[in-house]
Amino acid sequence: MKTRVSSKIPFVNLHAHSVAGSIFDAIGYPQEHMDFAYENGCDALALTDHGNMNGLAHQVLHAKKMQADGKNFKPIFGVEAYFIPSIEEWRTDYEEVRAKLKNVKAESQSGTTIEDEDASKKAVKDVLRRRAHLVLVAQNQTGLNNLFKLISESYKPENFYRYPRMDYELLEKYSEGVIASSACLGGVYAQDFWHSWETDSDGNRTFNEPEALRRMSETTKRMQSIFGDRWYGELQWNNVPEQHQLNQCIIEMHKEYGVQLVSTADSHYPSPTAWKDRELYKRLGWLGKSKPDYESNELPIDVEEIGYELYPKNGDQMWESYRKYSTDAGAEYDDDLVLDSIKNGYRIAHDRVDSFFPDNTVRLPDFVVPAGHTATEALIQYSLEGLKNLGFIDNEEYRQRLKSELQVIDDRGFSKYFLTMKAIADKATEKMLAGPGRGSAAGSLVAYALGITQIDPIKYGLLFSRFLRSDATDYPDIDYDVSDPMVLKEELIEQWGEDTVAPISNWNTLQLKSLIKDISKFYGIEFTEVNAVTSTMMFEATGPAKQRHGIKAGVYVPTFEEVMEFSGTLQAFLNKYPHVKTHVNALYGQTRSCSRHAGGVVVAENLDQYMPLINSGGVRQTPWSEGQNVRHLEPMGFIKFDILGLSTLRMIEGAIRHILQRHHSVEDPTFEQVRDFYNNNLHPNAIDFDDQDVYTNIFHAGKWGGVFQFTENGAQQFCVRAKPTSIIDISAITSIFRPGPLSAGVDKDYVEAKQAPQYVKYLHPIVEEVTQETYGFLIFQEQIAILAHKLGKDLTLDEGNLLRKLLTKKGTGKNDKKAIIHKKFVEGCQEKGIKLADAERLWDTFEYFSGYGFNKSHAVSYSVLSYQCAWLMNYYPAEWLASFLDKEPESRKEKAINVAKNYGFEIAPLDINKSGTVWEISDDGTTLIQPLTSVKGLGEAAIAQVIANRPFNNVEEFLFNENITYSKLNKKALDVLIRCQALNNLMDERFTGLKHFWSAVAVDRPKNKKRFLENIEAYADEGAFTEEELIQYQVDLTGVFPFDLVLSDRVRQRLEERFVPPLGEFDPDLQVAWFVPRKVIARKTKNGKTYWIVEAIDSSNKTTKIKCWGVKPERGDNVQINRPYMAKLDYDPKWGFSTRSIHHNFRLLG
Repeated sequence: MKTRVSSKIPFVNLHAHSVAGSIFDAIGYPQEHMDFAYENGCDALALTDHGNMNGLAHQVLHAKKMQADGKNFKPIFGVEAYFIPSIEEWRTDYEEVRAKLKNVKAESQSGTTIEDEDASKKAVKDVLRRRAHLVLVAQNQTGLNNLFKLISESYKPENFYRYPRMDYELLEKYSEGVIASSACLGGVYAQDFWHSWETDSDGNRTFNEPEALRRMSETTKRMQSIFGDRWYGELQWNNVPEQHQLNQCIIEMHKEYGVQLVSTADSHYPSPTAWKDRELYKRLGWLGKSKPDYESNELPIDVEEIGYELYPKNGDQMWESYRKYSTDAGAEYDDDLVLDSIKNGYRIAHDRVDSFFPDNTVRLPDFVVPAGHTATEALIQYSLEGLKNLGFIDNEEYRQRLKSELQVIDDRGFSKYFLTMKAIADKATEKMLAGPGRGSAAGSLVAYALGITQIDPIKYGLLFSRFLRSDATDYPDIDYDVSDPMVLKEELIEQWGEDTVAPISNWNTLQLKSLIKDISKFYGIEFTEVNAVTSTMMFEATGPAKQRHGIKAGVYVPTFEEVMEFSGTLQAFLNKYPHVKTHVNALYGQTRSCSRHAGGVVVAENLDQYMPLINSGGVRQTPWSEGQNVRHLEPMGFIKFDILGLSTLRMIEGAIRHILQRHHSVEDPTFEQVRDFYNNNLHPNAIDFDDQDVYTNIFHAGKWGGVFQFTENGAQQFCVRAKPTSIIDISAITSIFRPGPLSAGVDKDYVEAKQAPQYVKYLHPIVEEVTQETYGFLIFQEQIAILAHKLGKDLTLDEGNLLRKLLTKKGTGKNDKKAIIHKKFVEGCQEKGIKLADAERLWDTFEYFSGYGFNKSHAVSYSVLSYQCAWLMNYYPAEWLASFLDKEPESRKEKAINVAKNYGFEIAPLDINKSGTVWEISDDGTTLIQPLTSVKGLGEAAIAQVIANRPFNNVEEFLFNENITYSKLNKKALDVLIRCQALNNLMDERFTGLKHFWSAVAVDRPKNKKRFLENIEAYADEGAFTEEELIQYQVDLTGVFPFDLVLSDRVRQRLEERFVPPLGEFDPDLQVAWFVPRKVIARKTKNGKTYWIVEAIDSSNKTTKIKCWGVKPERGDNVQINRPYMAKLDYDPKWGFSTRSIHHNFRLLG
C-alpha cells in the first residue's frame, strides 16, 4: 500500500483546475486531483475551473466515496470566474467594435471555453476578449447557491462573447457566503498591473509602479466594499519575472489596506509527471483553429523550460517553490509573510469554509400541483379520472393495481414526478403525436391512466415493479417519444421559462482513433502509416473481444482496453512510437467538447439557483450529464426527463394528413384533425390488434415499406418465417432479433416451436402459464421475475424483479441477495412438486436467458408502433408510402423509391404544377409525385411563389406573372428548376432540347417577352444536355441517382430473376452483385503497378469502393461511368471489395 506523504507546513490549495471544466487547459478529472492531493499530504482541495462548475458533480461524488473509504478529505467548491468592472460599459464597446468589424460574429455561447494563456501575460485590450480572472469559493450552502447564480448569469447572452462574464454589480448581488481572491497573472490585480506598463517611442517597455499601485488600490477598495475581509490577495510562485513584480504590488495592498494574502498552486494536472501530457493536450485544443503565437509546435524538453509546476502541491512543496523561484528571479520577500500566506490556505479551508455537501433535495416544479392539493392528492385524483375515462373504474383488478402503484409512488416520494411527466405529455399532445410508450414505464397503470403511455399494462401482463420497485432507491425514468422533440422542448422553455426547463449536456471525450491521428500528426508521423493502424485496429480487436464475451453475432464495439490488447497492428505501432503510447494512455477519455443530450431535460423552478447553468450553441443547459456512462444529475437532486424524437411518428402524422386530404376532403388538415383520426383509428384503445389481414398481408407477405423495426433484411426474413398473429408475437420476434439471442440460435428454435406448439413440453403448469405466449422460451425479462415470484417460496414480485436485475447486471456486488432468492426459489419449487434437479435446471435457464431476455414493456410498446405502420400500409398504402418517402433521409431515398416501385407505384418526376412541399399522390392513387422541397438550392420562398401562383400553362405564364415576386423566385431558382427537369412540361416545340430551354430561360434570364423570343432564336443551337449531364444534375440537385436512366426495367427484371443483389446487399457465398460506377481513380502500388479504385453506387444510394488489381488498359480494361455492371467480387471485412481482373469479372449490363 502506498505511504501517504506527510507535510510539515499545513496547506490547502484554493485554486485548482480539472479537465471537467478547464477544457484543453487542464488534464485529469477532479477525482484524480483529489486523490493525488490526499496522497500528497493534503486534506482538502478547492476546484476552481474556468468560468464554470462543470466538475462539481465529479467532486461531490468522489468526496463522498473518499469519506466512505475512511479518507478525511474536504471538497471545496469554487470557480475561477471571468470578471470585468462593468458589463454595461463592455457591452457598449463590444457593440461599437462589432459594427466596425463586419467579420465579427455574435458567437453562440459554449460550455467549452478554451482558456488563452496569452491573456495571462499582458493587458487584454481587445474588447471582444476583455476579461480578468477572479477566484470565488463558497463558504457554505448560501455561498454555493450564489456561485450558481453568478455563473448562470454570466452565461446569459448579454454577458457573453467567447467568455462568460460577471461584474461588480453582479458580485454585489450575490456575494454572501463567498470568498474571493485576485487569481493569477490574468487576474483582477494583474490587469491593473499590465495596464501600468508604458512603451516609449523606441518600443521599450517600462513598468510604472505608482500607476499600478493606484489602479490596484481602486480595485482593492471596491472588492473590500463587496467582500470585506473575505477579499484575498493571491500570491503564486513561478519563474515569470512579472509574477514577482505583481506579488510585490499585492503585498503592498496587504500593507496599506490589510488585504490578507494566500499562496496557491494554481494546479492544472494531477501529478508532477503529467506536465508533458498537459502541454500536448493544450496544443490539441488549437488543432484546426488559429493557434496563439506563444504556443510552440514543439513540446518543452523539461518542466523547467515552462517555468512552473502546476500540480496539487503540499505545504512543503509550496515553500520549496517559493524559495527556488524567488531566488532564481532575484526577488526578495519577507519569509514569515510568505510562510503565513501558505498556511493561510489551510486556515481559510478549515476556519472559514464549512464542511458541507451541496443540497441534493429532489427538485421538481410546484406549478404542476393544483392549488389546494398535495402532489399525492392531485395524482390520485388525475389517475382515477383517467381510469374512469378508460372505462375501468369499476374493474376491481384495475382499481387494486392502481391503488398499489399509487402507494409505491407516494412512499417513494415521486408523486410530483408523475405530475410533471403528465404536464409534459399534455403539452406534447396539443402539438404532435406521442408514442404508445417506451421502456419499462409502459408497465405502469398510473402512466396509462394519466395519458403518459397508451399501453394497457394489465392486458399485456406488464409489470409495474419492472419500472419502479418499492424496495429500490433509484429514480423513475420515463422515456417519452414524440414526433418533434425540438419543437416540444422549445415550447416548454417558452411557456415554463429557461430557468425551469434546461436541456442536459453531453461531454464528448477524446477517442482512440482521433487521438492517435492527432498525436501522430503533432509528432510528424506519416499519415499513411497512421491510417494503416487506425483503419485496421478495430477490426483486429472485434473478433477476439466478441469471443471473450461469448458473442457470436451482431455488432460489437471493442473497448479501449480491448483494442489496446487485441490489435497487433496498434501494439506494433505504439512499440515503435512509445511517446505516442504514453500520451494516448494519459489523454484517452479527456474532455473534448460539449454537446446536448438527444432528449434529456431537467424541469424544476429556479434552476439557476440550484445549479450553475451554462450555454452551448446558444442554448441554456445543465453543467452536468446523465446517461449510460455518467450519472451526475440524480445524485445532485435532479431527475432527467427524456423527450425523444421518433421519425415513425412523423410518418404516421404525414400519412394521416394524406388520408384526410384524399378520403375526407380536408384540404389543409390541422393537427387537431390528425389527432382525432389517430385517436379514432390508430390509438391502441381503438385499433383492432387481431386483424389478421394486417398480419397476413404485411408481416407474412413481407410488405415492409417503412414498417417500424422491420427496415433491415434480417428482421424481415425472420418475421416472414415466424408469421406473427398477435402483438405478443411481434414483441417476441423483435426481442429475439438481437445479437445475443441470434448467436444462441433462439430464432430458429422459436420458429420451430411456434410451428408445432403441441410438441412444446413445460416443466410445470405455472411455467406453461407464464411462457406459453412465447412457446416455452424465456424471451422477456419479466418472465423471469414472474416465474420466480410464482414458483418461489414467499418471493415477492419486487424480489423477482430484483433477481432479474441481479442476473442481467453482472458484478452488482449483491451475491448475498441472489443466494437468498435462490434458496427461496428452490424451496418453493420443491413445495410445488418440482424435483430439486429440475428446479436447479430452471434456475440455470434463468441465468442463461438473463443475458438475452428483453424488456417486455418496451417490446410491446414498439410492436404496437410496428402494427400501426402495418395497418396504414395495408389499408392506405399510397398515403403511407408517400409519407415514408417524405421522411426517409437522402441517403436512403433511392432505396425507398425502389420499395414503392416494387409495390406497383409509379414515381412521377418533379413537376412545377404538381409537386408540392411533400410527396404527393395522384388522383387515382397509383403515382407518387416528388416534392419541390427535395430540390437542393430551391428555397422555401421560391417554392411558396410557385405553389401560390400555379398552374402554369406555358413558360410565359411562369416567367412573366404579375403576381409572382421574382426577387424570391429568382435566377438561381429558375436554374435549378430547369436542370432538375421540374419545368419539362412547360417546354414546347420551340425548343430544341433542355439545354436550349435552360439557356433561354435561366442563364440569360429575359426581362420581357420580346427578349425571351430573341433568346429562343439566339440559343437554338444549344440543343439537349448529354445523358451524363442529366445524371449529374439529378444527383447534385435531388441527391438521388436516376437509376431509371441507366437501369432499364428489363435489366432490373433479369437481375431479380437471377437473384443478383445490389452491392449493398452483397452475399459472400454468391460473390456476385450489381452496381453503377460513379468514379474511377487510378493509383500505383508500391511496386509501381497500376490499380483502380472504382467508387460505385447501388439502389441504396450508398457509395462503395472496389479495388481493381492488375489493371491493364492496353488489353482493353475499361470501366464506364454511370453504366450498370454485374461483377464477381472478393470481399474481406478488413479491406473491403476487390477484384483481380476487370476483364474476366466485370460485365456491362444492357
